[in-house]
Amino acid sequence: MRPVHLLYVHPRIPERLRALEQLAYNLRWSWNHETISLFRRLDRDLWETTGHNPVLMLGTVAQARMEEAAQDEAFLAHLDRCAGDLERYLGGAGAWYARRFGAPTEPLVAYFSMEFGISECLPIYSGGLGILAGDHLKSTSDLGVPLIGVGLLYQKGYFRQYLSHEGWQHERYPVNDFYNMPIRPWLDVEGRHTRVEVDLAGERTVAQLWRANVGRVTLVLLDTNTPENPKHRQDLTDELYGGDGEMRIQQEIVLGIGGMRALKALGLRLRVYHMNEGHSAFVGLERIRLLMKAQRLSFHEAFEVVQASTVFTTHTSVPAGIDVFPVGLMDKYFAAYCAEVGLGRDAFLDLGRFHAGDGGEPFNMAVLAMRSSGFVNGVSRLHGQVSRNMWKDLWPGVPVDELPITHVTNGVHPGSWVSEEMNQLYSRYLGPRWAEEPGEPQTWARAEQIPGEELWRTHERRRERLVAFVRRRLVSQLKARGAGAGELALAEEALDPEALTLGFARRFATYKRGTLLLRDPERLERILNAPGRPVQIVYAGKAHPRDEGGKSLIREIVRLTGRPEFRRRIVFLEDYDQTVARYMVQGVDVWLNTPRRPLEASGTSGMKAALNGALNLSILDGWWDEAYTPDVGWAIGNGEEYQDLDYQDRLEAATLYDLLERDVVPLFYTRGADGLPRGWVERIRSAVAALCSIFNTNRMVHDYTVAAYHPARDRRERLEAGGFERARLTANWRQRIRDAWRQVEVRLVEADWPANAVVGDAFDVRARVHLGPLAPGDVAVQAYYGRINEHENIVEGHMQPMTADEPSAGGSDGVLFRAPVIWHTSGRQGLTVRVLPHHPDLGHPHQAGLIAWAR
Repeated sequence: MRPVHLLYVHPRIPERLRALEQLAYNLRWSWNHETISLFRRLDRDLWETTGHNPVLMLGTVAQARMEEAAQDEAFLAHLDRCAGDLERYLGGAGAWYARRFGAPTEPLVAYFSMEFGISECLPIYSGGLGILAGDHLKSTSDLGVPLIGVGLLYQKGYFRQYLSHEGWQHERYPVNDFYNMPIRPWLDVEGRHTRVEVDLAGERTVAQLWRANVGRVTLVLLDTNTPENPKHRQDLTDELYGGDGEMRIQQEIVLGIGGMRALKALGLRLRVYHMNEGHSAFVGLERIRLLMKAQRLSFHEAFEVVQASTVFTTHTSVPAGIDVFPVGLMDKYFAAYCAEVGLGRDAFLDLGRFHAGDGGEPFNMAVLAMRSSGFVNGVSRLHGQVSRNMWKDLWPGVPVDELPITHVTNGVHPGSWVSEEMNQLYSRYLGPRWAEEPGEPQTWARAEQIPGEELWRTHERRRERLVAFVRRRLVSQLKARGAGAGELALAEEALDPEALTLGFARRFATYKRGTLLLRDPERLERILNAPGRPVQIVYAGKAHPRDEGGKSLIREIVRLTGRPEFRRRIVFLEDYDQTVARYMVQGVDVWLNTPRRPLEASGTSGMKAALNGALNLSILDGWWDEAYTPDVGWAIGNGEEYQDLDYQDRLEAATLYDLLERDVVPLFYTRGADGLPRGWVERIRSAVAALCSIFNTNRMVHDYTVAAYHPARDRRERLEAGGFERARLTANWRQRIRDAWRQVEVRLVEADWPANAVVGDAFDVRARVHLGPLAPGDVAVQAYYGRINEHENIVEGHMQPMTADEPSAGGSDGVLFRAPVIWHTSGRQGLTVRVLPHHPDLGHPHQAGLIAWAR
């Protein structure tokens, strides 16, 4: 029966326990072991059955237990410690940002993401992108960076996974009860739920706002499931990555345009906007519209301000991973926008196209994000290179290594992923603030001082806990499938708490090659069941509901686990989430990663494992390509890339077996008289000291703040000075450059080099450049020289600025520029001259996307 009235009934919490509610509604508890211990202490079983959700727990715990806790002096002392610690933390005293830049007076950055993985009890994430976004918020909180998150609140979120008897993945979509989650409605001054509106093809759609407190950071979430909307609009925020292309564009309009309106409705005036992937790229369009309306700017003038103050992070290594929308959909949803901002249809569509004027090209969200951002980055060093190659057509004629795409390597939030036991070990030897600083190498170098016995015993305890968790989880899975007593008994004996344990857990996509280790079952069986040196593997992960190839990989693993020789050695855990991930990264000995290089943008699960003393065994892809050295783990191959994929799989599977047989297994089982594997422990210490200071989100957020956020804020302030005068001047300059660029031509290049040049020789280069109506100050003329490759192209080129002999535009022959040049290397060398637009308010030399080379 449907109700005629709705209300929310609050739990009756004794006054002395009121602080429990404050702790429950700030997600800082999700990375604070002491607070998690407090909730477990209140009711350990309920903590597990509520899915580690303290808000739901407080609403369901027996009243008698609450009254008992209110009289328990030990519990109250524990509560007071946690509450006092949270109060001190929120005060921000001593946070890195305040020490470096002074105490912030208002938020600086808005961080937009389609998903946020903060805790398993807030299931609005699907995988790596969301976990990274959640860790980003947590580290900005720890460092005190003034940032606001913006995302969508999904009624069902991402699917829950279960497997059939045959191993096929199936999906279910439980409905989230927002009122029993650690979020609250964002109320206006009159106590009403704050709402914003967006236009979806002429239909008014309302989104209500919710607030999640993530330590010192606020996350704003939009939800369209409100009675003001028709049913099909209420369902808009039902599922993460659900529906068809039209559902996706609607969600992204709500995220980008609705998210911007949410910040405006809340009175939040952010200076910098960070888009985590291209899903939120429409935020730039809304910012342009608002600036045009408030400041009476033209579209192009407002665009200058938006581009200068926007950061875009791409996580994708293949074009298929990018959202693209047909022109018809863009017409349907943005015709009114074009009319309002006075932008022609083709000019608008060109914002999202590789090739301007190509009427058959769809609208690409990553292209829109790149065109409207002043700072663009990939998420590892290798991914930066891959991204520059992937997007090079946006900057025709520009050398790939100079494209305005850099990299900020991903990390993991230390406090969220380290086990309680390792946390205590680090606090004892690294110092109590190890987790709240931006990855200080000297702090992590102290890991070498951790006694080997202590480190090993700590890790052994975590492996034992993993095995116990796996057994409980397997029994639960089998019961849900109706398994008999025999199967349940076998599940209770799965794995060996003392055996070398490998972990593999991630999204099951075919390029991640989850079954590479299973390619030769006979050889694998010999490795896993070697007398006195057993090895075991824990698998977990989900395939996208429409990815049949990924589902087949899962089925192959599950079928193999049913064979008698593998039954105790290989397990697959259903419904991979943050709980499963924590047990695995905290308990395995080796983290396995086998992507097809270079398709793994970063990968962060191996970083989490390293934080807990596991060693990585991985293809040199993503983060491992820049992290690997022989003393911190193992590399499968040497970074090769192949055209014959079957040959690649055979070769790399054989290399993986060789590494296990010759290096990994012997090192693990080589023990001293006291049972300590000293070589293995030494490698753990080396890995922790070398990797953990770099591959964490504290370092990552530090890098974004210093290299992206503050420079973006400064560029914006320059453009806004004097009533946006510099924005107007820059937009006019850019248009003047575009109109005149066809006339820019390098007409003559001369060089006085000796016949027998040697390294270190200097010579004079002269170029006569026709600039048309432009002045020498409008351009940068550069000598470009370096080694010649087999295709007669200059590679690894050097650039030398050239200066004009005349301060103003020359006559019909052009302006003479000159520069001294020195040969840096021997061999065949080449020289040319190029011209770029130059302006002090360009964020990057190639941002204008124009270049003229000598012919």
